[in-house]
Amino acid sequence: MEIFIGCLTIFVLAVYVGFEVITKVPPILHTPLMSGSNAISGITLIGALIAAGAEETTAASILGFAAVVFATINVVGGFMVTHRMLRMFQKKK
Repeated sequence: MEIFIGCLTIFVLAVYVGFEVITKVPPILHTPLMSGSNAISGITLIGALIAAGAEETTAASILGFAAVVFATINVVGGFMVTHRMLRMFQKKK
């Protein structure tokens, strides 16, 4: 139970800090920052995979799996936005 409370506390704090950081970014800076944060999202994905595979408790595995899903969505979305942004700067034929 003690491990679960620690994991849940870290998860809730990460959600809160992430929400606060994202909402403070002006919309005009969002796309360039998204392309730069893909490396950080990749590191997050690796950490989520480690957390999901640790098998400390069932709850930790479930939260780790959720972290893997959300980090994967973030990485894929970041690359899609970056690709779209780079297409805007290509010369039209």
